[in-house]
Amino acid sequence: MEELRRDYEDFLRQRGLERLASDHMAPVRFKSRRCSTPEEFWSWVRDELRRPGHTDRHRQARTRTGTERSVSVGAARCRSLSAAGLAANGALSLLNICCRLLGRQIAAQAAAFEREGGFTERLYRTRTERCTSRWG
Repeated sequence: MEELRRDYEDFLRQRGLERLASDHMAPVRFKSRRCSTPEEFWSWVRDELRRPGHTDRHRQARTRTGTERSVSVGAARCRSLSAAGLAANGALSLLNICCRLLGRQIAAQAAAFEREGGFTERLYRTRTERCTSRWG
């Protein structure tokens, strides 16, 4: 998952597309939609591209002059938010969620292992208790 996340970050960087901050409105709207199918994902991308006055969170758009300045665009569309950029940012949001959930699962399993032991230890304990109750 981490490697795939780096691949998406590279995709954005290599194409000069913006990596959206987690508090940018597009990822916030994406997370609130809770897309569960590819069709719902692409529906979100289309909806974002159709939004009137689509700008970044500062209502700024990057210029392509090489100076990396930003200019106010008012109600104009932010150029860096293309379908590819939105899709990559949506995928990054999903990967971030997956990585966070996997991290929590691994931490919970580590805590359970410390508390209860591994599979072999639990199996031995269960068999010992069963034998003791039968013959004891």
